[in-house]
Amino acid sequence: MRLLIVEDEKRLALSLAKGLTAEGYAVDVVHDGREGLHRATEGSYDLVILDIMLPGLNGYRVCSALRAAGHDVPILMLTAKDGEYDEAEGLDTGADDYLTKPFSYVVLVARVKALLRRGRNGAGASPVVVRGDLKVDTAARRVFLGDDEVPLTAKEFAVLEQLVTRAGEVVSKAQILEHVWDFAYDGDPNIVEVYVSALRRKLRPGLIRTVRGAGYRLETEER
Repeated sequence: MRLLIVEDEKRLALSLAKGLTAEGYAVDVVHDGREGLHRATEGSYDLVILDIMLPGLNGYRVCSALRAAGHDVPILMLTAKDGEYDEAEGLDTGADDYLTKPFSYVVLVARVKALLRRGRNGAGASPVVVRGDLKVDTAARRVFLGDDEVPLTAKEFAVLEQLVTRAGEVVSKAQILEHVWDFAYDGDPNIVEVYVSALRRKLRPGLIRTVRGAGYRLETEER
């Protein structure tokens, strides 16, 4: 999943980005409200982590502008303030959740995962995706093939997640790059092929099909 962090405290922003990248997310970081609004409007993000006190535009205005434009991306607001009025204002502008600094990183990750599950599956839906004998738990980030658990790296899991949530559909290399690697990635796009090959070795060779010139498709059943 691809996340956007809009936070002007650079040390905090980079620390969060490093931690969330290690969790397997693709993370982009900006430090200004106007740039954050532009990036969130033009990019394809699964969640925005948005500070309130920002240069350019504050978080309330960024959130309000996104909602007014029809963007329903989940938004987790961060602020150094603490007060019911601030929380109410943040939620009134369309934020989905609210976290007051200083906060536990473990709590932030839990909030991020909960919002991603809610956005992808609907509130209360199961985070476990089952495709034939393949079971992927997107919350616990665990993969099972039949009765056996298959250990995957964070990036391998992220690539598989893109395929399994759209099983039977063709997912392009560009789409995988966009959601698994951040916007600053300028390396070889064939890196996707490397991870798909690794998944085939660990899972089953025929599970992920290459659709020539289009991308990859995760088969919904053994063929």
